[in-house]
Amino acid sequence: MKKENVFENYPLWIVFCSNFVSITIYLIGAFIIYQIGLIWLILYLIFILYLEFRLMKLHCVDCYYYGKTCAFGKGKISSIFFKKGRAEKFCKIKITWKNILPDFMVSLIPLIVGLILLIIKFDWFLLVLIILLILLAFVGNGFIRSNLACKYCKQRKIGCPAQKLFEKRK
Repeated sequence: MKKENVFENYPLWIVFCSNFVSITIYLIGAFIIYQIGLIWLILYLIFILYLEFRLMKLHCVDCYYYGKTCAFGKGKISSIFFKKGRAEKFCKIKITWKNILPDFMVSLIPLIVGLILLIIKFDWFLLVLIILLILLAFVGNGFIRSNLACKYCKQRKIGCPAQKLFEKRK
């Protein structure tokens, strides 16, 4: 009988790597946005906090990893702030590209702002940050999700709406 290759609780090194990529994206994005003003930086940070809050309140509460260490550590955090939801609700959610567009905006907004700033006045440091942002947002996130997070996820085995969305492309 084949052993199921999933984690009940993810190792902390995976949680660290997953969050390192996300936090680095947030920090680079924040630095780029700050170049156009403090108020825009504050709005960007509020947007990030809103997305994290929304994820934990509306999705993590219904996930298998609620109260456990998922690949991003949000199952444990969610259980501190919100009461447990219903697992069957998680599997029935239909996720579309429209639903995940706000998550992509965390990277796309600073990318667009950075490119506009580069056109206005070229800066090598800004160019390096934009390249790093692109690499982390696309290659880094792709690696984390496909090789560390989703690959060993018990919720994926049970039923994951995000997996259904991304499998349609294959």
